[in-house]
Amino acid sequence: MSKHMTLSERKDIEMLLKEGRSFKEIGRSLGKDCTTISKEVRHRLIERKSGAWGQAYNACVLRFGCKKSLLCKKLECEIKKCATCKICNNFCDSFSEEVCKKLDKPPYVCNGCETLKKCTLRKKFYIAADAQEEYEYVLSESRTGIAINEDELSCLDQLLTPLIQKGQSIHHICVNNADSIMYSEKTLYNYIDSGLITVSNIDLPRKVKYRPRKKAGLIHKVDRKCRIGRTYNDFHNFMEENNYPLVVQMDSVLGKKGGKVLLTLHFVKAEFMLAFLRDTNDSQSVIDIFDRLNELLGIDMFQKLFPVVLTDNGSEFSNPRLIECDRTTGEIRTNVFYCDPSASFQKGAAEKNHEEIRKVLPKGTSFDNLTQKDINLMMDHINSYSRANLNDKTPYDTFEFMFGKDAIKKLGSKLIPANDICLKPSLLKI
Repeated sequence: MSKHMTLSERKDIEMLLKEGRSFKEIGRSLGKDCTTISKEVRHRLIERKSGAWGQAYNACVLRFGCKKSLLCKKLECEIKKCATCKICNNFCDSFSEEVCKKLDKPPYVCNGCETLKKCTLRKKFYIAADAQEEYEYVLSESRTGIAINEDELSCLDQLLTPLIQKGQSIHHICVNNADSIMYSEKTLYNYIDSGLITVSNIDLPRKVKYRPRKKAGLIHKVDRKCRIGRTYNDFHNFMEENNYPLVVQMDSVLGKKGGKVLLTLHFVKAEFMLAFLRDTNDSQSVIDIFDRLNELLGIDMFQKLFPVVLTDNGSEFSNPRLIECDRTTGEIRTNVFYCDPSASFQKGAAEKNHEEIRKVLPKGTSFDNLTQKDINLMMDHINSYSRANLNDKTPYDTFEFMFGKDAIKKLGSKLIPANDICLKPSLLKI
């Protein structure tokens, strides 16, 4: 019997949980120990903010007696009672989340809960397909690295080093010591490159004569697990369930290869864009910007401005949990979702606004000599530019109307007089 659980077994677990079976009953059905089933479910569950039949998501402890209205400050809002709105939790100062106590006890998920159709709280589910994807990723990662222990490496070193110091090549050594060396020539070269063997590349007869081959630039490994529950389809389902009117599209704008880059945050409804200069195009630089914005705005205003973030599959966006959660409290501050691969049109609003940036910073322009002050100036000019799709209003005015002067002030954005706007490289003296 395999120690590893199959997709078929995971589907059985999902089905039996839906039927309300206990871990002991599921284990008996699959021929596995109940603790194995418990670990599988607890380690691979996913969270979702979803409402009930005919009811919006609302996890506030005060939701039943709440009489507040127009928390979103939209006079045209058709929902008179905020407790029945899908986004009131993001705006209400009195919000305090209620967590279902059943989730602290087996089976730790909502799959077979009798009150699921009536519950409007945050939920946890075991989904077989998502669990299998996470398992395959972890399995793949566990099989990477150097497949040799310390004793074997020591024996290999004692054999190789004296022969190489005599001027022998790796090929010659492998041919004449095939019974003692159970590794390929390529593997031995890799061990020497990694510094695991006493000798180095300079001791090899021929290798130092060759120039190293040009390699592609540094490629950051993307955590494939980051897309679980955050696909473009999940994004649409989330928006329908929660009726969020606000989406922020996130992207990167590259300068010269290997140099500084921009992180852009585009508020779709307002056509308003923020841009931040980063020294490197990595995930930590993105997390740092979100942490700074959280500190600058405060958690309440941050949640109001960034309820949902949609981005592409770039490696710099591959750590969504640290983007979503407050560093100190662990509180969820936003929800990150990903476009489909090679489908940048799914965040077309941000892509289109990048055309304005490219008027000032054409492709191939180096950002290395620019400062954040320069970037802020550029974005002030872009956000002060009248747009036809905003009824000839500016993104600045629209954003201020939607979120208030305090938000504009904290972000440090300024309105540029219409006749002073410049969207040419000369703005930054490039």
